[in-house]
Amino acid sequence: MSAGALVFVAALVAIFVLAGPESQPGRPLEPPGPPGTGPLTLVSLGDSTLSGEGAGLYTPETNGLNGNWCHRSPNATVEKTKVSGIETRINLACSGAPSAQVGFGDAKQWTEPSQAQRLGELTRSNRVAAVVIAVGANDEPHFSQLISECFQSWFNVRAAPCSERLKTEWQPRIDAMVPRVVDAVNDVRQALADRGYTLDDYDLVLQSYAAPIGPGIPDAFRNLNGCPFRTEDLDWVAGPGINALTEGLRSAASQTGARFLDLSRAGVGHEACSGGPNAAQEWFSRLTVQWTDLSSVDRANHAIQESFHPNAAGHAQFARCLGEFLEGDAPSAACLKGDDGNLHAALSP
Repeated sequence: MSAGALVFVAALVAIFVLAGPESQPGRPLEPPGPPGTGPLTLVSLGDSTLSGEGAGLYTPETNGLNGNWCHRSPNATVEKTKVSGIETRINLACSGAPSAQVGFGDAKQWTEPSQAQRLGELTRSNRVAAVVIAVGANDEPHFSQLISECFQSWFNVRAAPCSERLKTEWQPRIDAMVPRVVDAVNDVRQALADRGYTLDDYDLVLQSYAAPIGPGIPDAFRNLNGCPFRTEDLDWVAGPGINALTEGLRSAASQTGARFLDLSRAGVGHEACSGGPNAAQEWFSRLTVQWTDLSSVDRANHAIQESFHPNAAGHAQFARCLGEFLEGDAPSAACLKGDDGNLHAALSP
């Protein structure tokens, strides 16, 4: 539900209050907007980009407890997004989630069931005004695995850069991803439709991904001090790689009628290691090792899980942009840095 719709809801509430219950004899009054009862709610679905991976302070139940590594953080984008009329924010995103787990079905991610199913259940207590989704990177693109492969190629100087192989494989991977994302987004819509929601009752945003690394990394930090990647791979990830992924997701948004928020250029100048010795202005985590986890069999495999994800500052910037986008009604926008140094929602050409 856009800002205009939220204002309209407020006006309708005023009319009902002024008219009083006598104006609707024999009929219980229902709040305008999304059906049901409870607070107007913004919900995030998807993978690590929205769960809060890299932002720290993970909730105990998603930080390895009973095998749940969804890594949801109070610093995640949805928790910091401000939109007029929104009373509650709920994060259902899970680190590493593929489209199959966001949509309906039996797929689980770190023990958690379908996010679309959980969204439907949420409507029993909350009025869902907006849903933002980030998904697709863990399907055929395997973006995190891609970063890992490029990391490994840094060690093997005799081998070709990882981007050489990906140049021919990448677009087919994106093409295979798109229908999976379309199915997941349609399942999210169906989850709300099954609860009596119409398309006018809520906003649905599909967002793309920001490149966590880029070509501006000082040579002294293109190693285990922070970002061990080859120059050729940095150029490819931040350029053709992220651009093709963005266009695939833009297509999925168009096919499902979702609004589209382009984050492909959101991190420019603030990528991991871009600050050299000063990481204060970076919006993404560098190579991060939880050394204490290495001593635990159950946690060792997740010791570097936070690496190369938006950090708390990055999530706050993405939240600023998302909030501006939701306040308007444009079908698409891009998160770009303004003159004030912060991200803003700029209308897409």
